Amino acid sequence: MGCIEELTYDILAKGLSFPESRQFIEKHYDETYQIKPGTKLFGDPLIGIPPIVIGIEGDMIIFPFVKPCHGTFLLRIQGLEEAERIRQTGNRVTDKKK
Repeated sequence: MGCIEELTYDILAKGLSFPESRQFIEKHYDETYQIKPGTKLFGDPLIGIPPIVIGIEGDMIIFPFVKPCHGTFLLRIQGLEEAERIRQTGNRVTDKKK
């Protein structure tokens, strides 16, 4: 794939803690999955406090992205293939918290 920073993305939030990003995704997105740190997304391994929660809306993927020395960003990137891969390999979160 390539580096996340080279893709077109929207920054939904920045400066969130991992628990805050997890809560945001679980609250705002119906389709959410848990993945382990180190799981690759768009070719980059994600780092963070487990479980890392990923939101999917159609072919858009919403996830926390840690940029060392800059903090955690909540990104949204279009990626149908990656969304399908997460649907197949991630653990679906079923008890949505609102």
